[in-house]
Amino acid sequence: MTHAVPSLRHTIADDLRTRIMTGHLKAGERLASEPQLATHYKVSTATLRNALALLQAEGLIEKVHGKGNFARPPLRRITYAGGGRTPFDPALQVNIRTTNLRARGHLRALLRVSSNSPLTEFLCVIHEGRSPHSLARIYVPRDLAPAVQLGSSPWPQRAEPISTEIQETVTARLPTPEEATTLRISSTLAVLAITSVATDTTGRVVEAALLVLPGDRADAVFTTHPTTEERKTEG
Repeated sequence: MTHAVPSLRHTIADDLRTRIMTGHLKAGERLASEPQLATHYKVSTATLRNALALLQAEGLIEKVHGKGNFARPPLRRITYAGGGRTPFDPALQVNIRTTNLRARGHLRALLRVSSNSPLTEFLCVIHEGRSPHSLARIYVPRDLAPAVQLGSSPWPQRAEPISTEIQETVTARLPTPEEATTLRISSTLAVLAITSVATDTTGRVVEAALLVLPGDRADAVFTTHPTTEERKTEG
């Protein structure tokens, strides 16, 4: 039986992973520079960066532009429950920026409104300590925006929910350059992109939310409840 020989990048990643997991490299500690690490492991800088990319994808290290690579503390997992928002964790902080804009392109189609219809965007960036954790862009027709409250929750909330149906689309993809910069993640780390569209009893879209959850810390959980007819069929 033939056993695959680990590649150099995997061997280096295994060694660094062990050092981080055993505490030899503590959370927040800066790794040696990439040229120094390449010399230590006797590999090219390109091979060394490939090894670091594996650890970035696992959430074990964080590359800060102009400063170097740092060991990360264990990542707080995000559990997204279908049909709702991620539960609020008091350990997380949220920064919300509100912008008024006009519906164009994909926003026009998403909210099913005419071109240039007034919208309000809530850009929510969730942080754990100093590290970005996840982000969401929430779009609401301008006339409904005053009913939205910005409180201690990581998401804008309505005093009284008016949506009757929520349709969600979940996609695994690579982050856009803007998302990678905002979340300080590798451009090669897949993200969980969730598009949530809420409508009222008249079929009007009252909210569209675009959530981006880094794949190294996100789980999506969906629970299905059989209808009465399905239960009869099963019985």
